[in-house]
Amino acid sequence: MTLSEPARAASQTSISAAWIAVDWGTSNMRAWAMGQDDAVLARTANGKGMGQLRPEAFEDALIEAVGDWLSKDRRIPVIACGMVGARQGWIEAPYAQVPTTPIAATMTRAPANDPRIEVVIVPGVCQRRPADVMRGEETQIAGYVALKGDRGIICMPGTHSKWAEVEGGEIKRFRGAMTGEIFALLAEQSVLRHSVAGDEWDDEEFASGVETALEDPAILTQLFSIRARSLLEGTGAGASRARLSGLLIGSELAGTADFWRQAKVSLIGAPKLAALYSQGLAIAGGEAEMLDGEDMTLAGLCAARRALGETEK
Repeated sequence: MTLSEPARAASQTSISAAWIAVDWGTSNMRAWAMGQDDAVLARTANGKGMGQLRPEAFEDALIEAVGDWLSKDRRIPVIACGMVGARQGWIEAPYAQVPTTPIAATMTRAPANDPRIEVVIVPGVCQRRPADVMRGEETQIAGYVALKGDRGIICMPGTHSKWAEVEGGEIKRFRGAMTGEIFALLAEQSVLRHSVAGDEWDDEEFASGVETALEDPAILTQLFSIRARSLLEGTGAGASRARLSGLLIGSELAGTADFWRQAKVSLIGAPKLAALYSQGLAIAGGEAEMLDGEDMTLAGLCAARRALGETEK
């Protein structure tokens, strides 16, 4: 069964989960009821991410989401990844340092009062030189290793994009970029917000932005021209928005060329955003494949379950 396929229809109360997989980010929480054979029995999601919760509220938020999958007769393992293990999360799960396997041997147990659950959190990964951290992406990398192989170049576009080199099943090095967050800040809070509002898009302007940034990654002098063109030439919001995205993604690609010039890049993320990175890489002369983000996350959480089982033997 493909992990991202919808689970077969079943009433919540009829589900007997062997364990529960959780991807808990800053903005959202996703959970899956898993069978003994790691098949997805049911799924749920909500907007109660780490950013909306105090540490003492995580347990109640989890029970609210997955309570119908629990049994009064036994304690069900819950394996969680993401910002739930951040310093501001349920409990801090210390980072594993590169080079490291994506799923470190030591996981952190979260304090839970409900006798029906036993919660463990997958640790993030850190790098000292240059300084960088990730939480959640390491689980997707573990899924890649489980499903695709023990070496490769992986890009996970998002609010904070991550590029990683995997060799021998270990994360050797990685690099982050605040591309998504900078796009949101510029599009919503800077003077450019008057020029890029809406959802319209122009592929030619996106490509032009990527090419411009690849030629000169110092794009600060290019950004205000987006506003100037809208005032002087009447450039539409769709063209302006696409050019802004192209400039930022192109600048990121210029700064990560030592990753993507080595080999085909495996893109793991939201389909629309991953498609833009694929388009940008093609313009830059790179090559990419797109992988399903949910598939990789679930495969990684399944790998965490196996690793946890090995340590408890």
